Formats: sequence, structure tokens, C-alpha cells
Amino acid sequence: MANDKDKLFGDAKIPIGKMIKRLLGYVKPEIFSIIFSLLLIVINVIVDIILPLVISSFVENITQPLGTISLSLIIGTAITYLVLGIVNQGILFLQSMTLQKAGQRIIYSLRMEVYEHIQNMSINQFNIMPVGSLVTRVVNYTNSLSDLFTNTLVNLLRNILTIIGVLTIMIILSPKLSAVLCIFVVIIFVASLIFSKVVHKIFKKERAYISDLNTFLNENLSGMKIIQIFNQEIKKENEFLEKNNRLIKAKYQITIAFGIYRPFISLLYIFAIAVVFSLGVEFKLAIAEIVAFYYYLSKFFNPVQNISDQLNHVTRALTASERLFNLLDVKPEVKDSEDAIEIDKFEGKIEFKNVWFAYTDENWILKDVSFVINPKETCAFVGATGAGKTTILSLIVRNFEIQKGQILIDDIDIRNIKIQSLRKSIGQMLQDVFLFSGSIRSNITLNDESFSEEEIIKTCDYINASSFINKLPNGLDEEVIEKGENFSVGQRQLLSFARTVLHKPQILILDEATANIDTETEVLIQESLAKIKNIGTMLIVAHRLSTIQHSDKIIVLHKGEVVESGSHQQLLKMKGRYYKLYKLQFEK
Repeated sequence: MANDKDKLFGDAKIPIGKMIKRLLGYVKPEIFSIIFSLLLIVINVIVDIILPLVISSFVENITQPLGTISLSLIIGTAITYLVLGIVNQGILFLQSMTLQKAGQRIIYSLRMEVYEHIQNMSINQFNIMPVGSLVTRVVNYTNSLSDLFTNTLVNLLRNILTIIGVLTIMIILSPKLSAVLCIFVVIIFVASLIFSKVVHKIFKKERAYISDLNTFLNENLSGMKIIQIFNQEIKKENEFLEKNNRLIKAKYQITIAFGIYRPFISLLYIFAIAVVFSLGVEFKLAIAEIVAFYYYLSKFFNPVQNISDQLNHVTRALTASERLFNLLDVKPEVKDSEDAIEIDKFEGKIEFKNVWFAYTDENWILKDVSFVINPKETCAFVGATGAGKTTILSLIVRNFEIQKGQILIDDIDIRNIKIQSLRKSIGQMLQDVFLFSGSIRSNITLNDESFSEEEIIKTCDYINASSFINKLPNGLDEEVIEKGENFSVGQRQLLSFARTVLHKPQILILDEATANIDTETEVLIQESLAKIKNIGTMLIVAHRLSTIQHSDKIIVLHKGEVVESGSHQQLLKMKGRYYKLYKLQFEK
């Protein structure tokens, strides 16, 4: 995973050509809209270049001797200018709307692909992925690309075409004066090239610092309770200050770069105007031609200055796309095999055959583990912390892949079952219950509208959740704040039970589901457990042996190995490790 981790954080360099090719893959579905937009841009640039010639014609007419001035020609010229201006703005509006819609559809597809890709990551990969960094990629970086497709590229193309068109007209008007002005073109090109390289490096640092700051904020805001309990506010404030200073320094560097570049270009523009007026007279150009040159000079320098901004946005977007592609290039560790099958329903037989598993290298968590759990049996796993209990449950739902052996459900290797099909049939109730912002109803149904009101109420009654839901002012529609902090641990656990039972799993997993609850709520949950045993095969991890005494089978683990197996009474008679655990808990 080391290489994947490097790539995730944007350290993998992707060649510009390869990156552009990948970006074009997202553009392909909108190619006709984009071609139409490009045609409109060409028309817009042509009209824009013609307008100074109309002004030049107007100046030429009004500088004629009084007796030869044609009023109708002047009015006609003014109307022509007005009509061309209105048409040009109409073209701009149509082009903008067409490209904006196409661009937003492109970004919509990209954002969905990134989010779906993240969802397919394994738990092991999420353990090394800071949430703040992922949020930055899904939101900030896709926004940068949105600006690239809907604004930057089209304006960059417009400005390049304008510069080419303006230079062409200027050469036609006066080759000599245009040749002198080419010196300014070379200076601008070299300055822009240097500027682009400098800001690219700065923007890359800025992106990394923003991602780091988002990660820090997400982690520390989530853990603010611990920070306050241990009086770590000043330390965390200093850490934030350091990260904030790094970011602000990068921002200052960007400001300095633009603060030098823009005035430099403006200064060149002033010099160029002085050259046009002085050499225009020297080359005996007509007043109308000098006026035309003045307007074209403005139309030349404005795009040049705009190009610098657009190169800035292009650089930002390329940096963002590189980090997005780094993320998309991280291959999910757990994925469906090509011949994976759908399973509609499990009988519930679970078998481990000589399973070996390690999170890293060969630091084995499970060592040659074998056991069989028959359909509808309740099987409990006990053992010291780190014995491998939770790991076994995680492997059954393929949160991780085993290195050796086989895990079978109904005699089918789980690697040959589609992950979605596998997890759909397995209900999990964990120690730390996560509730989403919304209502109790939406948390139980997970916004699946196929469940009827009757089914929801019946489920809540079945697992004793109605005992507190019915006392709430809004019942099932009671608001749930972030992470369900407005409910007790026991209430959250009952909602977790309701959520699991409603989705009708054939296999149920309880991982320390009763570890942090009060005695009163534990009684309710114990009653619920007695009921849901009939639903399907049940696997339980619990430190409280009172929770698992009535299990059909108890498997005792020690340092990743199965050391004992049997019913509660059988294990007590063995007077082995389980007997010692029992004595420790009940003879205090």
C-alpha cells in the first residue's frame, strides 16, 4: 500500500500529455456541444476584430473636409457598429449557455466517478485516507476542473484567436509598425512562460497545504471533546497556526508573482501606445490608421493579460486533476472477480478453512483458523483484545482479503460472490453506531422508500426501540443531529438494531453491540437478541460473557488461533481458557 498511499496524496507525477488525454475522455460525450461553442467563439472573435475597422472608417469619415462629409455614411457606420455589437453579445450569450451546460455535465460525471470510486475502497484503504483530503478532492478539485471546462479554456481560446487575428490585421495596416511591435510580443511571450512555470510550482504547494489544512480541521473538530478533556487547545492552536502560516506564505508568493507580472505587462502596453503614436506619424500613417492601431493594441494587450490569469486557472486545474487522477488510480484492494455470482438468499452456513490473515506483511492476526457454523446457529467469539475476534467478522463481509485459506458461505467461496450481494444479506451491528443527520425514520430505512410505515413500526416494536421512540414529540420523524448526539448510546444501538432487522439479513453480526450501554437498555437489547436469533445465523463478539452464555457455539481465540470450541457448559467443563475468563468476570 505504500505506493498507493504516495499516489493518493498527489506525489505521483502524471505527464501533461497523459493527463490531457484523460481529461479529453470526459469531454468526449459533450463533443457536439463543445464544437458548436467553438464555432460561436470563432464568429465572436471575427466580429470583435471587425469592430475597430468600423471605428477607423468612422474616424476617416469625420476627418474629411466639411464639404465632403457624408452624414448618411456616418449614420450608417454607427448603425453597423451597433448591430455588430448586439449580434456579438447574442453570440456570447448562446456560446456561454451551451458551454456552461456541457461543462456542468462533464463535472457531474467526474464527481460521481470520484465518489463511487471512494465508496469501492476497502476499510484498510480508508484507514490511511484522511477524510479532509478526500473531501478536498471531491469538492474543491472538481470545482477547479468545472471552472476549466466552463470558463477558462473557452476564454483562453478566444484570447489566442483574438491575438492572432489582431496581429494579422495590424500587419496588413502597417508591416513596419507591426514589425516593431513584435519586439513587445516576444518580451510578453518570454515573461508569460517564466510566470507560468513559477506559479505552477507555487500552486502545487498551495493545493497540498489546503488539503493538509482540511484534513487537520476535520480530524480535530471531530475530536474536539478529547482535545478539551486533555487541555490540548494551545498545542492544537499552534499546530493550526503552523499549517495556516504555510498556506498564507504560499498565497503571498502567488500575490507577489501576479503583483510583478501584471504591472510589467501594463508597462509594456503604455510603451507600445507611445511607439504607435510616435512611429505612426514617422511612418506617415493616416489618423484613421493610427486610431485603428490604438484600438487593436488594446485588443492585443487585454487578451495577453487575460491569458496570464487563464494560465493560472489552467495550472490550478491541472494540479487538481493530477491529484484527482492519483486518487482514481488507487486500485480498490477488495473487488469482485470476473466470474463473481449473485446470491439472492443465504441459508447461513459459514466455514473458515485454514484461514491466515495479516493487515501488514506477515504480522499474522489469524493463524490457520478453521471452524464451521451451521445455518441458524448463534456463534460467539471470545478472547483477549487482539485475539482476532473482530477481524473474523470483518473478513466475512470482505472488508479485507485473506492471504491464505478459504471462507465459505453455504459452501461457496465468498471471493466468488459479488460484494454487493454478499453484504446485502449480512446485517452488522457495531459498538460505535453511526447515525446520519435527518430523522429516525431515514436512519432506520436508510432513505429506502420501499419500506411501508407498518413494516417500520413493526420492526421497532420487535426490537423494543418503540419504548423510547413513542415518547418523542415527533416519533419516527424526530430529528437526528450529526452522529446522533441527541440520543443516548443505548438508544442509538436500538436504532442500529431496527435498521439491521428491517433490511431482513440472513446473517447477523454483533460486534460488541452491548459494550457501552446501561443496564436498563441492556435488558431491552437482550430481549431483542432473543427474538432476532430466529432471523438467521448470528455471530457475536462480546466481552460480557453473560451476553453469549446461551449461544449454540462459543469459539475461544488466543493470539489468532482457535484454542477451544463448544457450548457454554461444555467449555466450563473443560476448565480451560474460557473457564478462566468466566471465573474472572463472575467471581469478583
